[in-house]
Amino acid sequence: MKKGSKLLSILSTLLTAAFLLTGAIAVPILWRGFYYWQMDSLRLSYRSGFSPEVIRESFDQVMDFLVKGAPFGTGQLRWSQEGQAHFADCKALFQLDFLILAVCAVALLVLALLRATRKVRLYRFLDKGSCFWALMLLAVALGAILVWGLNDFESLFTAFHTLFFPGKSNWVFDWRMDQIILILPEDFWARAAVLVGAVAFGGGTVLALIEAACHRFAPTPSVYQELKDMSGKRLEK
Repeated sequence: MKKGSKLLSILSTLLTAAFLLTGAIAVPILWRGFYYWQMDSLRLSYRSGFSPEVIRESFDQVMDFLVKGAPFGTGQLRWSQEGQAHFADCKALFQLDFLILAVCAVALLVLALLRATRKVRLYRFLDKGSCFWALMLLAVALGAILVWGLNDFESLFTAFHTLFFPGKSNWVFDWRMDQIILILPEDFWARAAVLVGAVAFGGGTVLALIEAACHRFAPTPSVYQELKDMSGKRLEK
């Protein structure tokens, strides 16, 4: 029986991992309810001195700019040109995340259709599918980030911004000029990171279980079917 393509299996693993990660990142970006919940649990009104209505209006205006392309604004809070420039950089990263998510989704769908029609077959490393290995890849990466964050979140936060905003320092906000930073404290970002990790790992676990179940109960092609498929490919050539 044909064992399958190792190259396609590796590609499928990387595409699945990227799909899970970018999809998880999109959750706190698109789900504003997560931030609204943090307003209460982090006592942002008490800590910032702004009313819940002012905080929500400011957050919504910033997210409308980042996601919907609306004019930039922070409600009743002061903002600077440097602050606006940083959010413009964030907008580009959000768009890149959505683009990678869409490309990975389409590529995985095409690959799934090819597998369903037996046009291609993926190799199973150690008898495990690509979703399992994507989950393991995410577990290692997210686990390392988690350990780093628990030990020194500030250095992780700094390294993240240095990596994604190279050569720039406008992500270091002065609360007197850009009051938006008062309603986006570090502990909010830590919780958002936990949400991303949980969604990515949870989604990967579900996909790995579905993949394992499909492999277990899928009918094994007979030798006759294998020969028939091979003959059909020769005739096509």
